Amino acid sequence: MRIVLGTGLLALAAGGAWAEPSLERGTYLVEGPMGCGNCHTPLGPTGEVAGQELSGRIVEQNDLYTAIAPNITPAGDVANWSDEELARAIREGIRPNERVIGPPMPIHLYRRLSDDDVMSVVMYLRQVPAVENDPGESTYNIPLPPNYGPPVDHVEAIPAGVTVEYGEYLAGPIAHCVECHSPMGPQGPETDTRTGGGGMEFKGPWGVVVAPPIYGAALEHLTDADLDGMIRHGQRPTGTPMNPPMPYAHFAKMTDDDLAAIILYLRQLPEPPAG
Repeated sequence: MRIVLGTGLLALAAGGAWAEPSLERGTYLVEGPMGCGNCHTPLGPTGEVAGQELSGRIVEQNDLYTAIAPNITPAGDVANWSDEELARAIREGIRPNERVIGPPMPIHLYRRLSDDDVMSVVMYLRQVPAVENDPGESTYNIPLPPNYGPPVDHVEAIPAGVTVEYGEYLAGPIAHCVECHSPMGPQGPETDTRTGGGGMEFKGPWGVVVAPPIYGAALEHLTDADLDGMIRHGQRPTGTPMNPPMPYAHFAKMTDDDLAAIILYLRQLPEPPAG
């Protein structure tokens, strides 16, 4: 698949405004901490269906909406989009036809994806095997916003390292830990006002899972090794397995340094105000 940079993205790349996107980085992000397959890959009784990666599925069905993650392999509609259009859909939630992408796609977090990371993801998606599958289209019984904010022109890359700043980037737009582990408010997850406060409910074949709080004081009783076991291996300190929907298989591919950066960030999060 030929990679076609839009004119705006090409100008940024030529000007050296970002680190050069790479297939290696895109592979790590999509298959690892971003866990795109957790929503976009069909599920079987034992997890994601091999050979159907990223070909789309129903993600959530409730009174408010039926959310369907589309086929994002080259067999899906994205094959007809330019790289710039695909990057815009990921980061701004706007399709080429100007239709808005609805929840649960975490656009408010993806808006902070760096230019090089979003283009690395695009590069990866262009070369995955085409999988024929039509999962249908989402329907919403709630009004969607006209957009999620002004156009995203440029997001500078945050230097990788075991730092609070990079940990915040990983726990936010990359792995979106704060999306699932913050309380749900009238306008969606309260990732800015009650970051890491927990309480969001997830219903599935496993029953009802309530995301626990992940701010610093709530984690004091857990060692870094405990958190490693829970995040990357889906295992509690007691040895019992944890339930979905946390994408353990993807987080298992997270590097030691990235995990350490996330833990460093979470440990300094203040306790959020009560709802």
